Formats: sequence, C-alpha cells, structure tokens
Amino acid sequence: MTYTTDQTTQKAFEQFQQFDADTQLALLWYGYLDIKDQLQPAPTSPTEDTGEALYDQIKARSKEEQLQAQRDIATRANTDISKAYRALSSSGKIFIWLRLAQGMEEGTIVQLPSDYQLPSETDDFVNQIKQLNFEQRINFMRSVVVEMGAK
Repeated sequence: MTYTTDQTTQKAFEQFQQFDADTQLALLWYGYLDIKDQLQPAPTSPTEDTGEALYDQIKARSKEEQLQAQRDIATRANTDISKAYRALSSSGKIFIWLRLAQGMEEGTIVQLPSDYQLPSETDDFVNQIKQLNFEQRINFMRSVVVEMGAK
C-alpha cells in the first residue's frame, strides 16, 4: 500500500525503489535531516512502545550488525528484525526510521561515513523531493517505509 497522493510523489516513490539499499538508507537519513525541525512530537502510544522495542534490538547490535539490520529491512530480507519490522503498523514503521535517525545523531546507531556522497544518479530524485511540501514528503516517506520489511 502506498500513501502517495499525487503524480509527483508517486514518481519519486517509483524512482526511490530503483536505488540500492545503501543509497535508500542514505536518502532516508538526508530526508530526515531536511525535515526534522518540522516534525512535531506526538504523545506516546502503543505503536511507539512496539517500535521502541525493535529499535532497542537494533541499537544493542554492533555497528556492522546495525547497518545489516537496516539493509535487511530495506531489501525485505527474511530475517527476524525484518519480520518484526514488517509486523509494525505504518506509524510504527515511520517511528522506527525516526528513532534510527535520532540514534545516528546521538551516535548510538551507525552513521554514514563522513566522506559519503550520494551517487550522481540520485540528483534528479533529490531535486524532485526538494520541490515537495512537508505533507507530500511525509506521504512519500510513509509510502517508502511501508513497503520495507520481510514479505
């Protein structure tokens, strides 16, 4: 199920799906950095409790295993973490990526190498995303993360 509501976000969603897992993870990170100041904290919910438990499982792993867990989710691998992720609601999935990004900021989750550069084939995609308003970006993000996790 996708949450894209217009052709622009649908096109961006389809383009995102074509990138490899590491590029997708980097784009999620940069997307978070771009909108984090606009995000409004919501009251704690059961969704967050479930998502926090999965986040804690990922955080407890070595940096290499943290990265592999994220790759497994992005590639829909048949792993315990990816299956647990798939069982989350769409809000829980958004919550996980928010917590992972916050963990990257805090240094508790593996970070992008400081010299990392997005591949040049992402330039058009990034420009498309920059044209989206906040609501469109959230809908795009929800569409992307809902499709991740073991099938």
